[in-house]
Amino acid sequence: MSTPAKPARVTPSATADVKKNSNNRNRGPRGDSPTVRLSKALSWLLRHNAVSQGIAIRPDGYVKITAVLGHPKFKDFTLDDIIKVVDTNEKKRFEILEDAQGQKEYIRAVQGHSIAAVAELGFEEITDVSQIPTAVHGTMFRNWRFIGEQGLSKMNRNHIHMAHGLLGEDGVISGMRQRCDLYIHIDTAKAVGDGIKFYRSTNNVILSDGKNGDGIIPPVYFSRVVRSTGEVIYPKPAA
Repeated sequence: MSTPAKPARVTPSATADVKKNSNNRNRGPRGDSPTVRLSKALSWLLRHNAVSQGIAIRPDGYVKITAVLGHPKFKDFTLDDIIKVVDTNEKKRFEILEDAQGQKEYIRAVQGHSIAAVAELGFEEITDVSQIPTAVHGTMFRNWRFIGEQGLSKMNRNHIHMAHGLLGEDGVISGMRQRCDLYIHIDTAKAVGDGIKFYRSTNNVILSDGKNGDGIIPPVYFSRVVRSTGEVIYPKPAA
């Protein structure tokens, strides 16, 4: 009679690997937590893709929450998940609008849209430049050659995005990505004097649609350009 095969021995390291792989699957692409995945999905839909996905979006950017939850990309999420993201998002990217009965009915991204129909977000126009002595646009150093020649562009968005300082300074929580390694300071007094308009969103991001609304802030309005290492790119230091 043959001897029964012994069951495979599971080592502690193998068990740990199984748990690790399971956790990674639960966390989604690149190890993102469900909360981060939901935040990214909301940005994707509310800022850029509501129209292309057949979801009605108001001129003020609001979309029905039921429409969001009905989209396949949000099949694993609930209203409570959305409320949590809105309440805990450090950059205050989203806002919820309640109906007359106090029910959570609509959600919108505060800024960052590329949808042309979203044109009534209620931004505060900044007419007193003392409120923003400078506005800072964060980008990557690899983009400097183009920006230095052509100026700052809104690219595919409705506005150029800036902050009123560097992240972490004086309440600055949004307006640039943390991975930026080049900071372009705008001479706001000169820009406003030449008719360039600046706005402030409810999460304190500084926005502009460029000179004459063309989506470009020309290099002549750059007051200072500095790398994250502290190296001054513009104006060139005296030899």
